[in-house]
Amino acid sequence: MRETDPTEGRTVKTLVLMRHAKSSWDSPGLVDHDRPLNDLGRQDAPRMGRRLLERGIEPDVIITSTAERARSTAALVAGELGTPARRIIADERLYAASVETMLRVIRSLDDRLAVAMLVGHNPEMTELATRFSKTAEAMSTAAVAVFTFEAASWADVRAATSTGNVAAPPIGVTFDAPDRSHDRNR
Repeated sequence: MRETDPTEGRTVKTLVLMRHAKSSWDSPGLVDHDRPLNDLGRQDAPRMGRRLLERGIEPDVIITSTAERARSTAALVAGELGTPARRIIADERLYAASVETMLRVIRSLDDRLAVAMLVGHNPEMTELATRFSKTAEAMSTAAVAVFTFEAASWADVRAATSTGNVAAPPIGVTFDAPDRSHDRNR
């Protein structure tokens, strides 16, 4: 029996949110923005890239915070996905960003892009994920949340309001983290 694709025949946008992989605290004098990944982070980021590839999720663009740990995470994931470096964009707005700022970044994306990935920080990544779906989980380091929206334009992607109402909830939601053997669909 053939499994049906719930997005078949629909115009969709897929948003991948990823929290940066585990960072190092070995240099206490280092400013937060410059903290690198630790050994675990350098293992987890490519692992999550492989898992995305196995599921057929290949971002047209990866937009990352300018923080070293986020840029390194994005580069390691892109390496596994075969994403060219020119499609990785470091955006200073994603460092210490509010959810509203991240939504503005998403809504300003070029509509020719079908799949976009944001690599950033907590607590903002978890907060944004929970605004898209009430079933969202706290995003551990290197965790990935994938949201598929029925939308022709990124400008149409909406998160829940302060009252919790989502104008157009995602039609697909998936979460994954390095410590899981399999991702979990919602």
